[in-house]
Amino acid sequence: MRITVFGATGAVGQEIVRQALSTGHEVTAVVRDPARLPEGLRAADPSGVVPLGDAAAVRAAVAGRDAVLSGLGSRGRKAGDVAERLTRQVLGAMEAADVRRLLVVSAAPVGPEPADDPLLDRAVRRVIGTVLKEVYADLTRMEAALAASATDWTSVRPPKLTNGPLTGTYRTVVGGTPRSGRSIARADVAHAMLALIDEPGAVKQGVGIAY
Repeated sequence: MRITVFGATGAVGQEIVRQALSTGHEVTAVVRDPARLPEGLRAADPSGVVPLGDAAAVRAAVAGRDAVLSGLGSRGRKAGDVAERLTRQVLGAMEAADVRRLLVVSAAPVGPEPADDPLLDRAVRRVIGTVLKEVYADLTRMEAALAASATDWTSVRPPKLTNGPLTGTYRTVVGGTPRSGRSIARADVAHAMLALIDEPGAVKQGVGIAY
């Protein structure tokens, strides 16, 4: 499968590239700073590593691809419009190249709260939501942009991200959020995104994911 990965220098993005290459996919990485992509993740694809700021190169990087995966987002609490703005650039490139399948990383608080979640989990979620209010507002706007697009998008919504190992064992809820879902490793988020590429039930849906 031919895949383009945006945000490939981020923790989730690097995992997507690493796992995609290990399973035989052809990968092109689109990054804000090409120098930050580890040498071992530089794919053997002719387009290789593409800077996000080069609009023509970005359009060429998504043209003819089977899927586009994005790990773009804020690296801190002051998100501004990072996820929304950069995702709109991805959407523009995909529209210009007539490419439809898109998977992005969002966050659990953007999705619905499980009706049967314990009170403690609800309280913790609200505290975190207050601390990261700007980040989640940016992701909410990003998801609105996805919904208004012509792409076959999927938004993967993890809770707290960890640097744990790949397990391949986690819960997913299409259109919802796993009960008491408190954490998941970035490696498993990447694994889920790759697994969802060919899942028709996940198209134009948010997918909650957690251990």
